Amino acid sequence: MTLEEKITYSQTSIFKAVFPNTTNHYDTLYGGTAMALMDEVAFITGTRFCRKRLVTVSSDRIDFTKPIPAGTIVELVGKVERVGRTSLKIGVEIFVEQMYEEQRELAIRGTFTFVAIDQHKQPIPVLD
Repeated sequence: MTLEEKITYSQTSIFKAVFPNTTNHYDTLYGGTAMALMDEVAFITGTRFCRKRLVTVSSDRIDFTKPIPAGTIVELVGKVERVGRTSLKIGVEIFVEQMYEEQRELAIRGTFTFVAIDQHKQPIPVLD
C-alpha cells in the first residue's frame, strides 16, 4: 500500500450526540470534553495508519470557531497530515449539525502529534 493509500485508509470519522451532561453553564460543549474526543479520534487515526503503539506528545493549535450547543450532533474527522520518522501529525475537525436540519458547520479544528513507541516506551519508526 502506498503512503497516500495508507493516509486515505486511516481517515477516521466518529459521530456523537451532544447531551446536557457534556455541556457547561452556557449549554455548549465543554472545551475539555471536545479536546478529549479529538485526542481519541487522533489516536485511532494514527493507530489505523501505522498499527503501532502511539502516545500523544503534543496538541498544537486548537481553534474553537463555533460553539457546539446541547441537542446537536457532532462528527469528528481525523486525518494524517504529516508522517515523520517516529512521529505523526494528525488533524482533527469537529463539525456540528442540528438534529432536525440539513446543515453542517466546522466548529473546532486542531492538530495532535503522536510518537510510535516500543514495549520499553522508546521511540520507533512509524513505517517499516
